[in-house]
Amino acid sequence: MPSNTTTRLPATKTPESEKITINVGFVDLGHIDLLVAESFYANRTDFIRTAIRNQLATHADALKQAVARKLLVLGLQHFSAADLEAARAAGQKLQIRVLGLASFSADVTPELALATIESITVLGALQASSAVKTALAGRIH
Repeated sequence: MPSNTTTRLPATKTPESEKITINVGFVDLGHIDLLVAESFYANRTDFIRTAIRNQLATHADALKQAVARKLLVLGLQHFSAADLEAARAAGQKLQIRVLGLASFSADVTPELALATIESITVLGALQASSAVKTALAGRIH
């Protein structure tokens, strides 16, 4: 069955982060730049990462409760073709719920994914071939 571990990596190295784009007002951006100029932060990215971590820490209890309530796997959940074949052999349809990264090996075919995955909810990032993502599009929430 699927591995729920943050130490086992797929055959290709998983990136440590996901790139996002945000729009910031000019005054807020000026304040950030002033803090960087005054050496409170190394750069804009350092400020934004720190702000995100602070907000996550502020809401840590609510996040823990939501993870438990939604039965989310926290961290990395990787699926290989063998994992999905085992689910199919057991007659199981997977309801995948991940807070972090859900990834599928390159050997997972769209047909195998459709046969074994009932639904996918990922709060974070989903890594799969474009063919698998397209096949599962109606099951991704």
